[in-house]
Amino acid sequence: MIVSAMAVAILATPASAQDFGIEEFRAGVFYHSAYSGFLPTGDNWDFSRLENVKFSALFASPDIEAFRWIGSPRPEIGTTLNLNGRENLIHANLNWQIPVFDTPLYLELGFGAALTDGALQGATSPARNFGCSLNFYDAAGIGAHVNENVTVTLRYEHISNLELCPPNQGLSNLGVMVGVKF
Repeated sequence: MIVSAMAVAILATPASAQDFGIEEFRAGVFYHSAYSGFLPTGDNWDFSRLENVKFSALFASPDIEAFRWIGSPRPEIGTTLNLNGRENLIHANLNWQIPVFDTPLYLELGFGAALTDGALQGATSPARNFGCSLNFYDAAGIGAHVNENVTVTLRYEHISNLELCPPNQGLSNLGVMVGVKF
């Protein structure tokens, strides 16, 4: 609820988004638990649950040497909300955007942490068992700069505890986001 209110406020006043250092706001729809593993290879896809909405804010890369040394990633905060009462998550990560030659296309990678409200254990399928609420977060995508103010990104996101607190079923979502740059 809080993130949705922030999203409405930011979209209503682009100047206020810049006051917070936000470079881009994104919103999109995602397939919930679209893949039953970490790396999306093979035939373990399930596109039966188009039931997530996702919001994220990408901030300007801090102008400090440590960030320049690791490729100037942009900090990102976001949430993925499930409209059917399944697992939700909030995440904070670093996001690298890599241009594809001299085209409007880009590749994207993100690494960070996520909190989920999903079951720690005892859930029955299609619900997931996470083992712990705090998980690692990673994302990958391919996108395009539609114009100087709009992006479209096909994005895969995954959360997992890396077997630190069993069980570790993790969660992999796939969707499309539209971004507005400020």
